[in-house]
Amino acid sequence: MADEFKKGDRVEWNTPQGKTIGKVKQKLTSPTDVSGHHVNASQDNPQYLVESEKTGKEAAHKPESLKKLDHK
Repeated sequence: MADEFKKGDRVEWNTPQGKTIGKVKQKLTSPTDVSGHHVNASQDNPQYLVESEKTGKEAAHKPESLKKLDHK
């Protein structure tokens, strides 16, 4: 099973521009909209709302797409 993340965890993920680093804002466990995109999250299929350190933009990601980093 994929990692569990908590609020404040520093994570990285891949984007078309390369790796991006940010922080987990919250665990999403119900369908919602994030930055104009529908996120089909559920208790059985959670996603994580993360904020990019570089741009400050928020996006939802599946746990398997995130890698936890050590805090600086």
